[in-house]
Amino acid sequence: MAGNAAHEEAPEPPRLRQLRLMVLALTATLIAGVIAIVILLVIRLQTAPTPVAMPPEVRLPAGESARAITLGSDWVAVVTVDAGGKERIRVLDRVSGVERAEVDIAPRP
Repeated sequence: MAGNAAHEEAPEPPRLRQLRLMVLALTATLIAGVIAIVILLVIRLQTAPTPVAMPPEVRLPAGESARAITLGSDWVAVVTVDAGGKERIRVLDRVSGVERAEVDIAPRP
């Protein structure tokens, strides 16, 4: 019978049982969090972005070319450069394309 007594396990200390349950809860929480993030990414990436309303065409003055475009809530800003290298910012209405404002960009000193 002495051989059987050696193979019996000692009772688990309460602190060890508590630690084991905490690790199990943390692991389950981590797995649930990763699953939630993956689900949110899948949902978000499946929805098509709303199309941006742009004027049918942006007309620039003759001799100017566009360098950059920025979209606002109801306007479009176009950075243009002319043949002489002078840069301007032209603010256009987003729907009609009518110019609202023009700002000259000063060259670097």
